[in-house]
Amino acid sequence: MSGSLHHVRLGGGRPLLLIHGLGGSWRSWAPVLSRLAQHREVIVVDLPGHGQTPALAGTTSIPSLADAVTSFLQREGLVGVDAVGSSMGARLVLELARRGGVLGAVVSLNPGGFWRGWERQAFFASIWASIRLVRALQPMMPGIARSAVARTLLLSQFSTHPWRLSATVVLDEMRSYAASPAFDELLYQLAYGETQQGAPAGTVRHPLVIGWGTRDRVCFPRQARRALAAFPDARLHWFTHCGHFPHWDVAGEAARVILAATDPSGISPAVVQRCDVA
Repeated sequence: MSGSLHHVRLGGGRPLLLIHGLGGSWRSWAPVLSRLAQHREVIVVDLPGHGQTPALAGTTSIPSLADAVTSFLQREGLVGVDAVGSSMGARLVLELARRGGVLGAVVSLNPGGFWRGWERQAFFASIWASIRLVRALQPMMPGIARSAVARTLLLSQFSTHPWRLSATVVLDEMRSYAASPAFDELLYQLAYGETQQGAPAGTVRHPLVIGWGTRDRVCFPRQARRALAAFPDARLHWFTHCGHFPHWDVAGEAARVILAATDPSGISPAVVQRCDVA
């Protein structure tokens, strides 16, 4: 494995790695990039089979993506970097935190992989149908992205206020979803592949924050309790009135949580706090 991932670096200071979700690209983080780059050198990657990074030669799964990210960090001299992941990327940073010795502080935003029973089928079926619609609508996607009404109809599963989203962000994301050669395999792997393993208490040596939108319709909020049970060293932050992507719906709050959680002086309890599922 070459360890090469397409990536972009912005800002200055201690490095901060951002990892997008299923079908996305580095551009998925656009709503928070300028905020984060004011304080950190932000490194945003395209995972294998996404954006400008070629697909892996073998199976694409959480373990193989974790191997690819580890190889990239070793190649770039970034082992121990603080990292933030969204959705599938959030599960990926949890896996890397579980392995140990790869990342520093970690923020995991609405991680997948903690569903049970019918939730698993609901996740797979809804995303399976959504990606086929997105692919079919590609010729009309520029117009859809510009329309607040159309954005709302298309993205209500993912955002609590899709009409407010940037047309550019929506268009970039929808094009990235449709173009990803890894999407279908990863969707199946996420739903029916290897179950996410946890990390016993005391084994995660760096700060770990799990963030969850209270109105997430992809990874339901009750799954947060399972994530905390699997990673008891983690703290939980609820993003109220927020869907699956906090960095879209509440970009300012998401940036503040990320910066606080990865501050070497310690996590501010006013910003990040552990709490029970409502």
